[in-house]
Amino acid sequence: MVGIAAIFDFLDGFAARILKVHSEIGKQLDSLADMVSFGVLPGIVMFNLLQQSFYYELFLEYWQVPLPNKFNDIWYDTTRVNYIPYIAFIIPVFSTIRLAKFNIDTRQTNSFIGLPTPANSIFICSLPLILFFGNEIGKYFLQTTSFDVSIDKTPEAIWDVFHTNTLDFNFWISRILFSPYFLISLCLISSFLLVAPLPLFALKFKNFIWTDNKIRYIFLALCVPLLILFQFVGIPIIIILYIVLSVINNIFTRNKL
Repeated sequence: MVGIAAIFDFLDGFAARILKVHSEIGKQLDSLADMVSFGVLPGIVMFNLLQQSFYYELFLEYWQVPLPNKFNDIWYDTTRVNYIPYIAFIIPVFSTIRLAKFNIDTRQTNSFIGLPTPANSIFICSLPLILFFGNEIGKYFLQTTSFDVSIDKTPEAIWDVFHTNTLDFNFWISRILFSPYFLISLCLISSFLLVAPLPLFALKFKNFIWTDNKIRYIFLALCVPLLILFQFVGIPIIIILYIVLSVINNIFTRNKL
């Protein structure tokens, strides 16, 4: 859904430029739609990921250091699961600030200052896709929050998977993405990037001349092999690439001045 919203967000601006139509109410409605699609939604996704990450950590604690009480007693007896995931909702807050700044900043007509909300949302919403399609561990933890209910694997079978997949690339990806420390850091970093005074190029083609759009052509050319090689893992890599290429482009542009 986020991908579809991002496509339409690009197309509505593209159509407006071609038709040469513009209105203040249209700009405000566009920002309101962006707030829901690229602010609220990634906040909810991150909230759920943080909850699942603590379930994941509790799972490891239980099986590595068995306790005498029942599994569900330690499963739910934790403030970490109940309260810390709410840190995810700083993402909608900073997304709102980002969109408000964009509406009043005349410098952002041809480029962006700060990470665009669609890019931030795509990055965050790609994480559950990576986990779900990566391996059985990711799929299991995204589908259940209690080991009383078995989806397609028992807790014992999932624990066996830990020992048989330690050399698997997707296994270690899931270990990283289910880390609460990684997810909390991502909330803070992504929120900062939304409002940071960092110039980023926009995928707006006023013409198709190479010299005017080479950074865009290079970026799009690199996106294709990344998606083919890494599939869903390639999505966050592409967002990171976008930021890195923007920084490099800023350095070269500054040196030419």
